Amino acid sequence: MNKVVLLLGCNMGSCEITFQKAIESIENELGKCILQSSIYRTKAWGNENQNDFLNQCLIVETQLAADICLQQILTIEQNLGRKREEKWGPRTIDIDILFYNSEIVDKPNLQIPHPYLHLRRFTLAPLQELIPDFNHPVLNQKISELLLQCKDELKVIKN
Repeated sequence: MNKVVLLLGCNMGSCEITFQKAIESIENELGKCILQSSIYRTKAWGNENQNDFLNQCLIVETQLAADICLQQILTIEQNLGRKREEKWGPRTIDIDILFYNSEIVDKPNLQIPHPYLHLRRFTLAPLQELIPDFNHPVLNQKISELLLQCKDELKVIKN
């Protein structure tokens, strides 16, 4: 059984309800969600002229390969109203693959570990809650160490 670590993000509509629907879809399409972080609120990253984001990390057990997980996730996002109109723009749902076991995947459409996760406090805070001792397979540092070193100054507040 594989473990995939996902990050949910939302800043449009009823985000907590969208997260519940996303988790239901993930369990139907990928596998059992075995851990969920708290939900965190933060200002937008990258494109700051928009509503605050809510974020939550999940750990899912799956028999699917990483690229199949991505295909399923893209379908789930689309079914939940995701429109890809603007990079780092507002969204009803965003589901990122952060880790897939301890594997490194470098394909044009899929990079695992997520290439920005160590730069984003809103990603590291919920990861710290779930897997503080997990070793980033590229950077060879624990999540707790990456959070301490993170230069992102945006406040991340547990909801």
